Amino acid sequence: MTNSINSLSARQRQAIQTRQKLLEAGRDIFLQHGFHKATISQIIKQARTGYGTAYVYFKNKDQLFSVLMEELMGQFYQVAELPFEPRTKEEAYTMISHQVHLFLSLAFKEREMMKVVKEAIGISSEVEKQWIQIRKKFILRISQDISYAQSKGLAKQQLDPLLIAKGWFYSNEMFMWDLIQLEKEDSIEEVIHHLTTIYTSGLYT
Repeated sequence: MTNSINSLSARQRQAIQTRQKLLEAGRDIFLQHGFHKATISQIIKQARTGYGTAYVYFKNKDQLFSVLMEELMGQFYQVAELPFEPRTKEEAYTMISHQVHLFLSLAFKEREMMKVVKEAIGISSEVEKQWIQIRKKFILRISQDISYAQSKGLAKQQLDPLLIAKGWFYSNEMFMWDLIQLEKEDSIEEVIHHLTTIYTSGLYT
């Protein structure tokens, strides 16, 4: 990464730095004021860039926030990308339980930003569209894991991987939104146990 940056011209490096300053300022402003009350003017002022310069990178706060949300959800997607090659139902349960734990723990760790994400989804059509695309990405990855389990004779063949993946993601998403409203992480283990048990009991043979 460093070598790639060094190979860029001074102008290109400046452009990357300016964009990053706007994103960092945006995150701070969104956390301070929430999505609705945050303004692009506040972000530009904190980033100490000119208006003309800022609008080269982001046409409005919705677009800037969509980038922040995509970067944040990239951390969650790393969890979804963990290798999944169970040999038994028990192994599948352990792996899935571990993934749910990482997913919900990350949501709790980033709960202040996730609160802004939830607010933004309900206000901005641009952010909502981006969230729908993020959902699709997760659901596709989950369906691939289900197809793998079916190919190994671990999961019920008659079930549609995509439909099951949607149900599984939506369940996790619902509990994720509930969790970020809490001040304690105590309930995570109970949620994980019940979610994973219901899911694996219904899907795995």
